Amino acid sequence: MTQEAEPKSARVVVADDQTVVREGIVMLLGLLPGIEVVGAAGDGEEAVALVAGLAPDVVLMDLRMPRCDGVEATRRIRAEHPGTQVVVLTTFADDESLFPALEAGARGYLTKDAGGDEIVRAVHSVLSGDAGLSPGIQRRLLERLAQAEPAPAPPSEPPAGLTAREMEVLLLIAEGLSNPEIARRLHVSTATVKTHINNLFTKTGLKDRAQAVRYAYAKGLVRPPAG
Repeated sequence: MTQEAEPKSARVVVADDQTVVREGIVMLLGLLPGIEVVGAAGDGEEAVALVAGLAPDVVLMDLRMPRCDGVEATRRIRAEHPGTQVVVLTTFADDESLFPALEAGARGYLTKDAGGDEIVRAVHSVLSGDAGLSPGIQRRLLERLAQAEPAPAPPSEPPAGLTAREMEVLLLIAEGLSNPEIARRLHVSTATVKTHINNLFTKTGLKDRAQAVRYAYAKGLVRPPAG
C-alpha cells in the first residue's frame, strides 16, 4: 500500500523590522504544518532582495519599516516577481494601512494577533488563487468605494462580454466567498470555479480578488452594505 505524498510546503519569507517580533514569527511558523521559512528580512529593501534570490511562494510583510516600507516593497515584489504573493502581517488594521497595501498588490491582510491556523489558511489561500481577506475587510473595501463616489446604475448587459455564470462568480467573489464556497453555492467543482475566474479575469483585465471587488462596485453590479 503506497503512502500519499504530503502536500508541498509553502516557502515563506518573513519581513519585520523588530528583531524580537520577526524571530517570534519565524519560530511560530516553524511549528506550523505546510510552512517552510526560507528567509527573514529586517526591512523592505531586504525583503525585495530575498525574494529576488530565493523566489519564495509568499512574503509575510510588515508595513511600517525603515528604508523601504511594506507597501512599496509589496509593489516592487508584485511588479518584479509576480510568482511571489504577499500577505500583510501588521499591527495596524486602519484604512490608511489596509487600502494602500491592497492597491500595491497584497493578496492577504492579517493583524499580528492572528493565530497560527489563521496564518496557515491565509498563506495557502493566496497560493490557491483565493484572497486572504476576511468578509469584514471586503465590506470595508466596498464602504470605501461607496464614500469615494456614487455607485453607477447597474448595466443593462454584462460588462466585458462576461457570461451569466462568470457574472455569478464575480458577484460571489465580491461577497467574500472562497473558491470552495463558490463551488458549493453553484454546485460545481472547484476546478470549474477556477476556470470561470481565469476567464473573467482575462476578459476584464483583473489581476486579483481585491480588484474584482472594486470592479464589481464600479460597474454597479453590487451595492455597498447598508449601515
